[in-house]
Amino acid sequence: MDTEHNMATEPAPKPAADRSSNPWPLVIIVAGALAGLGYAVFGGRDAWRLGCVIIGATLGIGALLRLVLPKPTAGLLAVRGRAFDVAFLVLGGAAIIVLALVVPGGR
Repeated sequence: MDTEHNMATEPAPKPAADRSSNPWPLVIIVAGALAGLGYAVFGGRDAWRLGCVIIGATLGIGALLRLVLPKPTAGLLAVRGRAFDVAFLVLGGAAIIVLALVVPGGR
């Protein structure tokens, strides 16, 4: 009987169709990451470094978008809480950029 009372007072979870699914912030990030990957693969001998910097910078842009956009507008870029999403994107982007700059060049 206690569970019936809780079910009556708690709001039901939103159906998937009612949740925000704005794809554009995520599409921008995926496009930037693919651009960096494409440059790294097809850009020439030492293009991998700049390609990785492009990918890391794109993750930084994703962090900025997640920080400034409200949750309904952030859409599919909002996975967890705002602080977690921003920290994960900033740390991932920074790690990729630092590794791209620290790894010694080839022969």
